[in-house]
Amino acid sequence: MTIEQYFDQHRQRFEDQLCEFLAIPSVSTDAACTPDVQRCASWLADHLRSIGVSHVEIIPTPGHPIVYAEHCTAGPDAPTLLFYGHYDVQPVDPLNLWTNPPFEPTIRDGKVFARGATDDKGQVFLHIKAIEAMLAVDGSLSVNLKLLIEGEEEIGSPNLAPFVEQNREKLACDAVVVSDTSMFAPGEPSIVYGLRGLAYLQIDIQGPNRDLHSGSYGGAVANPINALAHIIAKLKDANGTITIPGFYDAVLELTPTERESLNALGYSDERLKSDVDVDAVVGEPGFTTIERLGARPTLDVNGILGGFTGEGAKTVLPARAMAKVSMRLVPHQKHDDIATKVIDYVTSIAPPGTTVNVQDLHGADPVLVDISSPAIVTAAKALEETFGVKCRFTREGGSIPVVLLFDTVLKAPTVLMGFGLNNENAHSPDEHFSLSNFHTGMRAAARYYAMMGQA
Repeated sequence: MTIEQYFDQHRQRFEDQLCEFLAIPSVSTDAACTPDVQRCASWLADHLRSIGVSHVEIIPTPGHPIVYAEHCTAGPDAPTLLFYGHYDVQPVDPLNLWTNPPFEPTIRDGKVFARGATDDKGQVFLHIKAIEAMLAVDGSLSVNLKLLIEGEEEIGSPNLAPFVEQNREKLACDAVVVSDTSMFAPGEPSIVYGLRGLAYLQIDIQGPNRDLHSGSYGGAVANPINALAHIIAKLKDANGTITIPGFYDAVLELTPTERESLNALGYSDERLKSDVDVDAVVGEPGFTTIERLGARPTLDVNGILGGFTGEGAKTVLPARAMAKVSMRLVPHQKHDDIATKVIDYVTSIAPPGTTVNVQDLHGADPVLVDISSPAIVTAAKALEETFGVKCRFTREGGSIPVVLLFDTVLKAPTVLMGFGLNNENAHSPDEHFSLSNFHTGMRAAARYYAMMGQA
């Protein structure tokens, strides 16, 4: 039996097992889900053992556990690859916008709908199925393979950095493989060579010592929501340029060659508008949409809380207000530097009569990957042979903090070889994953591992 025949023969079983994996509510941000996160780690470890991976362990951390596995039987002359992924998922709110319950995986229109389907359980699982097929058909792997699958990516991987730093020898590898990004478009495989960083802050504004009657106190006591609106309005100018002093100082500008390459991808503004149902694209002047999406820094308000929001009217002057603000960073911006600049600026423009506190919740620095490394060249070839079309090189607007960690600690290049699509509702209701990409992705992964073993 060939590996292709194995994939075909076990297609339905793979989908059933994926649904079983997706049904576990491994929401890392919700303390009530902690037992389920633990259960998900155990399920994953048991599954890796069941397919013949030679060494599997669940490693406790101060937070959620890490699942680590290795199958290093190819010998010292074979390359060693480290696969990284995460089994934790985002919260499901707003629940009422889901067509089916988020942890009752449902297949329709050639897609599986569930929280974690594309981010990142589905993409992790296709690699596991590729490993299963190679072990079942060939009895071995042509590379030494290690797997590091964590349960805290969606909360900023707070315990992963200490683990990686303390286990450099255990994790030593020639390259890291990550499938937590998107393909450029359906049927068009891509490798991401740039990831934006992140600075995520919370602004809390305190006004009076209690909620007040707006008729009795309005006009004399500062309103924290008004103050918050004043602060938010001053974070950007009318053109959308971020006004925080020094914000753009370290930005590595795109070279003319990079701009030409990115825009040659043929990104469609019309497709974006249709996808999210808006009548215009907006953003920083002087840049195209594809440049804004992956190669320019951003600032967005992610949530606001304050005052009375119930049905009907209540004339209240609230005591406090809060906003969560995120900034996507580009090379060579640094999370710590940007967070400090924002805190200083917001504090300096706080209206009188209010107390402002800005917390740096978490963040990550941006990453650029050398596309000429042998691991990436081989990945591009494997994708092209599997999909039958040219592999694209793109930048991703999101952040994967661990990639920078692998670069600085393990000194290994990261191959960002994703099989999801940008419109698959990651972090949103009705998250889904194309089953065609699930099955084609496992073929591409198996081909990549085999080609690396032959290099």
